[in-house]
Amino acid sequence: MGSIVVSNGHHADLPKKDSPKLQLVVATQEEHIHQQKANSVEWKGALSPEAYLRREEHLISQELSKDGALTPWALVYPEGSDKRQIVCGCETLKKKALVGSKDGKVEEVVVHGVGSVFCPPEFRRRGYAGRMMAELGKRLESWQADNGKHVLFSVLYSDIGKQFYAARGWQAFPSAHVSLPAVSSKADGLPSVHMLKSQDLAELCAIDEKLIRSRLSKSNAGDRTPVALLPDTETMQWHHAREEFVGKELLGKQPVVKGAITGEKGSRVWCYWTRVWTNPQEEGDNTLHILRLVVEDEAFSDLAPASAESTAKMKGSQTFKAIAALFAAAQTEAAQWGMHEVQIWNPTSTTLAAAQMLNGKAAVEHRQDESITSLRWYGKGSWENVDWVCNEKYGWV
Repeated sequence: MGSIVVSNGHHADLPKKDSPKLQLVVATQEEHIHQQKANSVEWKGALSPEAYLRREEHLISQELSKDGALTPWALVYPEGSDKRQIVCGCETLKKKALVGSKDGKVEEVVVHGVGSVFCPPEFRRRGYAGRMMAELGKRLESWQADNGKHVLFSVLYSDIGKQFYAARGWQAFPSAHVSLPAVSSKADGLPSVHMLKSQDLAELCAIDEKLIRSRLSKSNAGDRTPVALLPDTETMQWHHAREEFVGKELLGKQPVVKGAITGEKGSRVWCYWTRVWTNPQEEGDNTLHILRLVVEDEAFSDLAPASAESTAKMKGSQTFKAIAALFAAAQTEAAQWGMHEVQIWNPTSTTLAAAQMLNGKAAVEHRQDESITSLRWYGKGSWENVDWVCNEKYGWV
């Protein structure tokens, strides 16, 4: 079916949500663009509708998402012999992840990130989005699986709370962050840092993967299964391509600094970040997000969510001072780019200690409505026994 029906707001004979007429299909290029035009009203941020479409086209050409890794989906019903009406749509992005097992082995698996879930206003409150997600969840279990393997899990980041997607199989996982104001910081008494550029990322991402593999091989406890989305170069480049496009479009310049690093080889600490501009008419603030924070020391084992007791203990360590130095550099970079704050997702005790060194009022905030990290488990056992390690901003789609 190559043609689409452009909605005119009048749909007297719409099928019910459980109708066999509704089908989940891979959208054609024309249908995908139609969906992007429709959802641009809500997701273009500070961009014009035309620039938003160009940004999406630019992102599809990135290494992470090209050659069919990004799949546009549509829930449709037929209208005539060669036309179909889109009532709901979304996208999925094929990604890599690591999973640990009881015997200490770590396996690389295929997963999918779900994004751009959108239902035009005239089709809402009819159950179409729920129907689409229920069907999509089943389809993704084997979608683009390598060598006939099942996909182990899929993830999404809900902006409509926790209940809707949980009812369709994507369970809410920890969704917390700590924020720091965007201010020029002198970082007195902290280690010196070196700013990272695009060409620095490949080597550091490779080291990070080895560290994650090592930690996953040791982190399995009892019947729990540790998993982590792979923070590879392609993932970081996708986020940076996004910010570079928006920066050039809004300010006429592209960000060059992609993160910061400190310390000697073998005991370094580094992070990557990205800048997100919001619509000036909306309540959201421009934010510099820490995409990924890495501690190179293999003896470092602080992976659990921050607690008051552990945070107090970490305030005497060199690692927490190194992280504080990185965050101070991020604050300065954020201020230079007109950001309002720096945000770090799902902080550990060491991360929180570092943030509190820079701002005594820094505290963990638990999100209830926006960017709820959610996971649908296809593997053995229950999602309740899955530990999502490194649940940081880099996994967002």
